[in-house]
Amino acid sequence: MSTPDSFVDEVTDAVRSDRLYAAFRKYGWIGIVVVLLVVGGAGYSEWQKAQTSARAERFGDALMAAVEQTDPSARAAALAAVPADGDQTALLALLKAANPAHDKAAALAALDALVADTTRPQIYRDLALIKRVAVAGKDQPLADRRADLAAVDVAGRPMRVLAEEQLAYLLLEEGKKDDALAALIALVQDQEAPAGLRQRLGMAITALGGTVPEAKPAAPAAAPSEG
Repeated sequence: MSTPDSFVDEVTDAVRSDRLYAAFRKYGWIGIVVVLLVVGGAGYSEWQKAQTSARAERFGDALMAAVEQTDPSARAAALAAVPADGDQTALLALLKAANPAHDKAAALAALDALVADTTRPQIYRDLALIKRVAVAGKDQPLADRRADLAAVDVAGRPMRVLAEEQLAYLLLEEGKKDDALAALIALVQDQEAPAGLRQRLGMAITALGGTVPEAKPAAPAAAPSEG
């Protein structure tokens, strides 16, 4: 390479360096801000995760301390003092209604509040409604209890099979033993019924003098079509 060419290359490189330095001075702050945002965002995300974990741990510890109280009044007071927010309030309401014999009115009030809280997931509200029917018992007209359970006995609802079980027991309360037995037998064959529920249903069917049927096998998967 000739001397003039080397000189031109050096000048060109110098000009490029000057332009790069000028561009960095003009726009380099953007890169710094981006880096800070990325690092800050990651740090904030980790902080949020730590806060959520700590909140869940505090809630769990407070619940354990409350339910370990052997005295019903002390347990109720401890549960009332548990700090909760979000879906934690749903779990807390269900636990407050776990011992209705101590304070039935308070148990029903906690369940009613959860049923009416449309900000909570439907599964919690359905479970609270089923529990409310059981707690209210004969203090609530049978027709009203049936209507409440029918609202949960809807295809696709996770608590549907529990609602159907309680509806069968309402038939038994009406003296319709054969209808109740038929409903329980149908439910024990329901593929959506979990194992624990089927075991309970089997005991109820046997107690009523019925025969527990074998669970229906799952439907075979459809064969792939040939294209």
